[in-house]
Amino acid sequence: MSQPEGVLVSREALVSRTFLQLADTLVDDFDIIDLLTMLTDRCVELLDAQASGILLADKDGKLRVIAASSEQARLLELFQLQNDEGPCLEAYASGRAVVDTNLRDALSRWPRFTPYAVGAGFESVCALPMRLRGSIIGALNLFRSTRGAMPDADVQLAQALADVASVGIVQAEAAREAKQRDNQLQHALDSRVIIEQAKGMLAEQAHIDLAAAFNRLRTHARNTNTQLTAVASQIVNRELVLDPAPKP
Repeated sequence: MSQPEGVLVSREALVSRTFLQLADTLVDDFDIIDLLTMLTDRCVELLDAQASGILLADKDGKLRVIAASSEQARLLELFQLQNDEGPCLEAYASGRAVVDTNLRDALSRWPRFTPYAVGAGFESVCALPMRLRGSIIGALNLFRSTRGAMPDADVQLAQALADVASVGIVQAEAAREAKQRDNQLQHALDSRVIIEQAKGMLAEQAHIDLAAAFNRLRTHARNTNTQLTAVASQIVNRELVLDPAPKP
């Protein structure tokens, strides 16, 4: 069934805005964590998916969780890494999309990940490689609460978003040595550690869950025009204390 015209226009506007935000990284100083968190959020808004996560490879080729649309999605990504199986790992290793995957039919394929994902309320999954000029730097995972294939148009849009984000992460790659790219990715992965520490500290101080703590970090970063990693570092170093009960 086709959507009302107004809904289509709104979705197209959001798609355009997302590509513009991703393209801004080509010319502006940017925070990779914030960029990829925005991407996972937009995937849930724009696509037939209820959760999204991104894994990036460090300089040694080891995948690590870098962004997720929710705490549940982050835990699903961590579970894949801890058990060395799952759609994101396959997409990264093969460089090909993992699509049309009903989880209940994938028990032999992912014997540990499948029951965990189904238990979390997901019935199907789509994983896409994040790539640039033949190099695979990570993978984008889309979790769905319904069975069946994701619409082809959604898969194509998700891959396009992942590709543009990959270009942003490794901007000016052709003019730089590979070591500089590795340093950029490693910086992002190290930043994620600081952000997780800040989340935990803020959650404990304000008696809120980790998802709410992360939202508070992002809100403060945007309201003060400060990079997310910088805000997290200030909290970890006890240079910044956020209001434990901010006004709405």
